[in-house]
Amino acid sequence: MNSTIAEIEARLAVLMPHHVDIIDDSAQHAGHAGARAGGGHYQLTIISPTFSGQNIVARHRAIYQALGDLMQTRVHALSITAYSPDEL
Repeated sequence: MNSTIAEIEARLAVLMPHHVDIIDDSAQHAGHAGARAGGGHYQLTIISPTFSGQNIVARHRAIYQALGDLMQTRVHALSITAYSPDEL
């Protein structure tokens, strides 16, 4: 596991997820401006009871808040799929 994925998982722990899956798509974006600057491209699937009753915007905000400065440094693009357990 690369260090950025490990750091994303560690920071998302604050959301008490039941499941987290992160895929590194950075290789598919080689040469892209964000990739040249060192930021990776990731797909995130997360299931957390924290998301119960929240709309998609609130869920994404919670994730971005948990990731903090990673979104300006090591993560250039993040595709998010976020569920609460009762939605499965």
